[in-house]
Amino acid sequence: MPPFVYRITKYDPAHRDERGHYTGAGDTVSDHGPVEEAYLAAFTSFAEAAGIDQLEIREPQIAGFARFGLEPAVDGYGLADLFPAGPAGFHDGALVPIAVGLELVRAMLRDSGAWCRLESGEAFAVHVGWDQYLYIGSNKPCETALARTRALGLFPERIAASPYDFAPDDAAYVQRPADAGFWARLHWTVSAYCAVFLEEVFAGNACRWHRLTRDNIETVRSQLAPRARLAVWPDLLSDVGRTLAALPDEGLVQFVWEDENGRITSTVVDETQFEAVASQHAGARAAGVVSISAGADLPLFTAVLSDSDGVLRARWQTEPTPSDRDWAFLKTLRRGQVVTGTVTTIASFGVTFVDIGGFTAMINIPELSWRPVDHPSDVVSVGQEVKAEVLDVDMIRERVPLSLRAVQENPWPQLARRIGEVVIGPVTKIVPFGVFVRIEDRKDGFQGLVHTSDLDESSGNVVKVGDTLTVKIIDVDLTRLRIALSQVQARTSTA
Repeated sequence: MPPFVYRITKYDPAHRDERGHYTGAGDTVSDHGPVEEAYLAAFTSFAEAAGIDQLEIREPQIAGFARFGLEPAVDGYGLADLFPAGPAGFHDGALVPIAVGLELVRAMLRDSGAWCRLESGEAFAVHVGWDQYLYIGSNKPCETALARTRALGLFPERIAASPYDFAPDDAAYVQRPADAGFWARLHWTVSAYCAVFLEEVFAGNACRWHRLTRDNIETVRSQLAPRARLAVWPDLLSDVGRTLAALPDEGLVQFVWEDENGRITSTVVDETQFEAVASQHAGARAAGVVSISAGADLPLFTAVLSDSDGVLRARWQTEPTPSDRDWAFLKTLRRGQVVTGTVTTIASFGVTFVDIGGFTAMINIPELSWRPVDHPSDVVSVGQEVKAEVLDVDMIRERVPLSLRAVQENPWPQLARRIGEVVIGPVTKIVPFGVFVRIEDRKDGFQGLVHTSDLDESSGNVVKVGDTLTVKIIDVDLTRLRIALSQVQARTSTA
């Protein structure tokens, strides 16, 4: 809120107890008459005094399943005719003239189902609270508006801050923006799942659903409401009977269904309505159930739409999914960064998995050591703490390959100095184009290839694994990390 904050009510401060609670007999709902008009006139006076001619809608909400207000719900949530594009025009960041702002304040005073914060940067803000409490903040003292408010029979009081100031659910949580990386991730997910559902929340408790395929992602993207919160869900079940049978015994759920025309709709119901839902939608093409309980059912991943300039200005948050947390962690990593982690799994196919702070990275066999490795267990063990270098950060597939050898001293330049040296070693492997010989007297010693053309076959003996050969190191390829040996040149050198 701006620095000058006023609480404006129809309640005489003389009728408050020592805790500040109102003890008078005044009605706590709108009279839809002169008192309501006084509130609206006070709002208009403050806007004029602050020099404000338009306001920005922030964090819009529409009443959901449970209404706690004292007035009955009205059609259109009090938004009728205010937004030519329909309810989706009631979105975060929408700029409205003071006349529309006035009608939004009226709807909030009547508890008609729509609520939002109204702001003009840091210069002006309006909040409507429970029981006919109006909070106005301005960067000016607005003395004339204060006098006008008192003349209208209302009671303005200077306070430190509005109790409806925005506060994030988790100040430390970084919301994923629906940027190029998000859409690339979505394209990849659709390819993996064949189809997914995109939930577009343009206001609290108000959403639209879209079935995404590889062919329509960009079309759907172009039609989303600004600053919408997005959630990506697995495809709905085509077995509607199975979905209906899975309804819980009690609690609130969001039931999503697709009709025979492909139109997707959702509604929030409780256990008293499950039977009716089952009856009404037995003929749906597909259906799904999402629990409303926090953490019970989470989408695959979420995001919030940025503005057209790429800046994420929407302040609301989605409930973070495991993928969202992984994304936030991956944003902190850079290629070449050295990380510390704990080996969690050594897979049968040779990949080592490492926990690097709640995210599982992987090390392929060639990156475990500069030396030959038959199996990862020759180098690492489950539970071992290791340091490794980040080779890449794949934000799309959410993969991080690591390298242990990158943080070890590279022995290959030293090997290159041994070119021309004659050594004796065992044959470790026979291939169609030659044999491999170990040139160091250790289990993980380096091995080089003796090409068939460099084998000395004058003795007529067939070389077998385990045979000892005298060979000469004729080349060390520092790019492909290969060692070339020659038995023929070794014999010539020692002759």
